[in-house]
Amino acid sequence: MTASERSLIEETVSDFVEREVRPAAAEADATQTFPEDVWDGLAELDLTGLTVPEEYGGFDADRLTYSVVNERLARGDLSVATALSVHCLATSCIATFGTDEHRERWLPEMASGRPIGAFALSEPEAGSNPAGMATVARSEGDEYVIDGEKQWITNGKRSGVVILFAKTDPDDPDSVTQFLVPKDVDGLEVGDKEDKLGLRASDTTSLRFDGARIPASNRLTEVGEGLKSAFSILTGGRIAIASQAVGVADAALSAAVAYADEREQFGNPIADHQAIAHKLADMATDVQAARLLTRDAAERNEAGVDAMAASMAKYFASETAVDVASEAVQVHGGYGYTKDFDVERYYRDAKITTIYEGTSEIQKEVIARHLGE
Repeated sequence: MTASERSLIEETVSDFVEREVRPAAAEADATQTFPEDVWDGLAELDLTGLTVPEEYGGFDADRLTYSVVNERLARGDLSVATALSVHCLATSCIATFGTDEHRERWLPEMASGRPIGAFALSEPEAGSNPAGMATVARSEGDEYVIDGEKQWITNGKRSGVVILFAKTDPDDPDSVTQFLVPKDVDGLEVGDKEDKLGLRASDTTSLRFDGARIPASNRLTEVGEGLKSAFSILTGGRIAIASQAVGVADAALSAAVAYADEREQFGNPIADHQAIAHKLADMATDVQAARLLTRDAAERNEAGVDAMAASMAKYFASETAVDVASEAVQVHGGYGYTKDFDVERYYRDAKITTIYEGTSEIQKEVIARHLGE
């Protein structure tokens, strides 16, 4: 994709964000309700098929374009960006690991926006260490029978198809395998929506499997190849989260600059006071550094998987989002601590970017492991 084509896409998404996403964000957060009209708008722009190959009706975006779209969406509402990125994780798994039958059955519909995809890897006792998962898919003839529980599932209630990771042998940590599970199978129960600090419009639940049966043909990887496949997909996922963190940080920065130019103290706008001016300068520098690091990781990922670059981007951008959002609240003073200003929401939302799809601590472990390579 050329730079001019990418620029046009960024302009289109930015316009959609200002018209549709940002105006709905505060109410969606307050009511903890996902804005379905916004999702339908994403589908009309073909963004729900962002990572789906063109032959199946998708956009087939390159990594840098994917990064740019995530950044712009998160600038309007992180909940919307997160829902889309997880949907794209699911379509990427089907496109990458599925058979022709899987792709033909699921991808055209998912590219059009429905069914929505979910990605089920984490468990109540297996977050940072997915190899410790307890969910089991036992082979019984031409079926797999699934028992276990997944936790922190974005699009948990809204989704129609789940990419599931489970062991085929409960005693073998190397037996983790990837499966495609339609949400309407018997034996699959969706838990209550989590009441979260931030990302409150995002649909986050548990999934409980009690004797859920799927055809053996719904296995997406060879037995034991599940974690390898998950990590390869999550490299791109971490770049998406880094991009979203940049978007939140950029939104917080813009809000702080606008407020500092308008708010007066001691006869002048507070932006004229060195303490605030220098704070804004630091924030702007950190946002741009995070953006460049993230886009470099996206280009590296396009050329070939580079887990270290993705982890660097995810770590730095997410920590930057938290710091910049915190400073934006500080610039707003007491008003920043109220729900009358968006920076309060940015502050709550930013924190999750340091946690999901690998905590900051896990990212530093990945970076450290690659330093000698």
